[in-house]
Amino acid sequence: MSGPDERRDPQSVGRFDVPEQVPAPDAEPARRNGHRPAAQAAPTRTAAPTPTATPAATPSADEGDAGLPGGTEPAVSDRPGDHWDRKVANGLAFLRRRLSGDYEVDEFGFDSELTDAVFHPLLRLLYRDWFRTEVSGVENVPVDGPALVVGNHSGTVALDALILSAALHDKHPAHRYLRLLGADLVFRMPVVSELARKTGGTVACNPDAERLLGGGDLVGVFPEGFKGIGKLYADRYKLQRFGRGGFVSAALRTGTPIVPVAIVGGEEIYPMLADIKPLARLLKLPYFPVTPTFPLLGPLGMVPLPSKWLIEFCPPIPTAHLTDSADDPLVVFNLADQVRETIQQTLHTLLERRPDPFGP
Repeated sequence: MSGPDERRDPQSVGRFDVPEQVPAPDAEPARRNGHRPAAQAAPTRTAAPTPTATPAATPSADEGDAGLPGGTEPAVSDRPGDHWDRKVANGLAFLRRRLSGDYEVDEFGFDSELTDAVFHPLLRLLYRDWFRTEVSGVENVPVDGPALVVGNHSGTVALDALILSAALHDKHPAHRYLRLLGADLVFRMPVVSELARKTGGTVACNPDAERLLGGGDLVGVFPEGFKGIGKLYADRYKLQRFGRGGFVSAALRTGTPIVPVAIVGGEEIYPMLADIKPLARLLKLPYFPVTPTFPLLGPLGMVPLPSKWLIEFCPPIPTAHLTDSADDPLVVFNLADQVRETIQQTLHTLLERRPDPFGP
């Protein structure tokens, strides 16, 4: 992903009291809430109530409206297999909505339901279990309103952008989505382009960036572009040039704070030992990598190595006081350099915390 050149349904859990000898509530509302109805009390039940009535327990969100007070009946969520029943029901409902077209996308093609149900769970396996990612400084990302998240780029394949978006969504208290800006090449590839749009990505250009920021979104940008992800392993964690600072201009025009983010771990997933430039030109690619496993192992070479990842969000850099300087090259250059230096220094700090690239 490269820089520019340069949007949710808690179930209301009601509390209700059911007398000991009165049948359970009608099952139909429970079905509508996605739960199996509780069994009705047997008509021959003769147990006398205790002198002092025991208050009804408030059902949990998992139990829904079908839980009965005083422990007289097991809650629906305690029944064997109920968890899987709900998962199957939710899965079928999801498929029904997808097949019927009963879902929404925004003007950029972002599909939040598909992202939550499919893409983020897959990425979660990577960042949490495979890469053992540690995230810090998430409090520096605004709870609401726009912000431009600027990160270093690396890894031969741009997994760092996807990992960053999923980790930020999971760790942020408001579970915000990161709208990634990508290079033109990404949106010229048939399948990749559709996936990028569905997960919230758009072309890395100032008009799109400013529209997203103006709408209050978090926007993610990687100003190094292909120079960052296509650099040799010998140059790992050395930031490349930040282009012409188009991302800064977009932030200045919208008065949006810039949040630098440093990502350690991406350089080791596909260590690039060489770049076969003639083959890259033939295939019209920015580079053709040679790694310890690719192309030697063929498709197996695409399995990323399990490096340890550290992600740190730095304090935001305000820009609201510089909105009149969006077209001043000196202001743009100085701000871009400040962002770049902040990320570089944070990378050095994180590398000291992670002496072993493949440690626990």
